[in-house]
Amino acid sequence: MTLQQEIVGNAMQMAVVNLHPGQTVYCEAGKFLFKTTNVTMETRLSGPSGGGGQQQGGGSGGMGGMLRQAMGTAMQVGQRMLAGESLAFQYFTAQGGQGTVGFAGVLPGEMRALELDGHRAWFAEKDAFVAAESSVEFGIAFAGGRTGMSGGEGFVLEKFTGHGTVIIAGAGNFIDLDPADFGGRIEVDTGCVVAFEEGIRYGVQRVGGLNRQGIMNAVFGGEGLSLATLEGSGRVILQSLTIESLANALKKAQGGDKQGPTGGLFSTHAG
Repeated sequence: MTLQQEIVGNAMQMAVVNLHPGQTVYCEAGKFLFKTTNVTMETRLSGPSGGGGQQQGGGSGGMGGMLRQAMGTAMQVGQRMLAGESLAFQYFTAQGGQGTVGFAGVLPGEMRALELDGHRAWFAEKDAFVAAESSVEFGIAFAGGRTGMSGGEGFVLEKFTGHGTVIIAGAGNFIDLDPADFGGRIEVDTGCVVAFEEGIRYGVQRVGGLNRQGIMNAVFGGEGLSLATLEGSGRVILQSLTIESLANALKKAQGGDKQGPTGGLFSTHAG
């Protein structure tokens, strides 16, 4: 059953989801806005891939089945904790008629509904996930130690598989690109990548070499030491505002900016 949803708003968008009787949608804790009274809300540690799309308890397999389920949930929670994600999901189910639920991201920007066909997964930056129907599985993917240490935002990715609708959010405005339209490869500020389809090869490269121009790029260019690379054919979604640039703008407005004129390597990071 297709998830009926509408994305509304401008600078700070939200998703209004209409649920059929018995239909379930889940979100990351902290993304819920409102619901009608006939929509039940339940908080669980497990995601749909660990049985979170069904009522827990009373499952088949006796003690062994319960133990396997508990271990699977613990592994999911451990992955999300390592990735810095929310530990719990909130599940919303319409009872006795159609219901409505509202969700939003945490930054001023756009939202996008992605449709999964069961064949091609989607990857998204950490914290991009807002909500999805229960037939969509949420997972954590690691880009690899070397890539992650270089790329910052790219080390931990959210992975969505299965069938159905998943709603993501980002900062600023979105632009959709296909690397195949630009010779098969594009280079992007690591903080601008929102999501991309499975089949796109993600990597991180150093900005310039260890020479005078490379040092100038890193120190004064505002991009730090690395750029993300996206290769292949498929959809890529980028955002016009990075979390770091937003944090620096807020610090500067409050008189606490320590960045000075250099940017890049010497910029002040939030947190």
